[in-house]
Amino acid sequence: MPPFNILITDGLDASAQAVLDSCAVDDRTGISADELASIIADYDALIVRGRTKVTASLLGAATKLKVVGRAGVGVDNIDLAAAKSRGVTIVNAPVSTTLAVAELTFGLLLALARELPRADASMKQGQWLKKELEGAELYGKTLGILGMGHIGTEVARRARAFGMGVLGYDPLLSPEEIRGRTAEPVDRDELLARSDFISLHLPLTSETRGLLDSDQFAKMKDGARIVCAARGGIIDEPSLLAALESGKIAGAALDVFESEPPGATELVKHPKVIATPHVGAQTAEAQSRAAEDIAHEVLNALRGKKLRWKVG
Repeated sequence: MPPFNILITDGLDASAQAVLDSCAVDDRTGISADELASIIADYDALIVRGRTKVTASLLGAATKLKVVGRAGVGVDNIDLAAAKSRGVTIVNAPVSTTLAVAELTFGLLLALARELPRADASMKQGQWLKKELEGAELYGKTLGILGMGHIGTEVARRARAFGMGVLGYDPLLSPEEIRGRTAEPVDRDELLARSDFISLHLPLTSETRGLLDSDQFAKMKDGARIVCAARGGIIDEPSLLAALESGKIAGAALDVFESEPPGATELVKHPKVIATPHVGAQTAEAQSRAAEDIAHEVLNALRGKKLRWKVG
């Protein structure tokens, strides 16, 4: 049987490509959308990260395509309905970046509580703002986690180690499961009302888009702080900006945005916002795990073997 043809468009570690050495692998990292559409008909499998958009139009041109592998967690750059209608399997690597995102989340919590970016920037400008930089301790505070999956659970464990109380909300989990993940199960309104810090770990879906809007911010404690390293669009950005301007929300640390890159928007430039360029999964270790996980999963899909992480 001839080897499967596999196209890589956003890069893949050499160790992961070695997993695919029985196949014909074509690494076209950085390929344009137009060029991709012109050659996709030649491939049995496509491996992408977040840059490549796997649209209905692209899938329509992919006459041989059997599987698309997303080397990471989110699949919002893939038209799942179009893939399903064409019998194309979608797989991802949902656990490979868990630790990296959890650690970044906790780094953002600390940076937000202690105003670390402002402290660093002021020092580089020759200023000494010691008296102005009175932050908050995490110890004894309550962290509310929206979404108690792999990442939310790891964040909860780290919060407990810092002496924080942890509330958890996840509509897909039972109260017993949330307790087993080291959080106190509560409904969403109670979480918003009781939390000093709120961290989001939800996928972007039709149900979660704009989940935190002006009505939800109104339910929060005065001076609450928000961290989001999940997906842009879960927070309604104009509502967050208004809550920051009014003082209802004391600060926000955002690694994701509704439009990426967002540019120098009012929200990005706001003095109470820490903004990072969607770097949650950007560690050498996480990228290597994601690459190897997706290489094995794509190969299993091509060979008709059991899949661990089939999305659609």
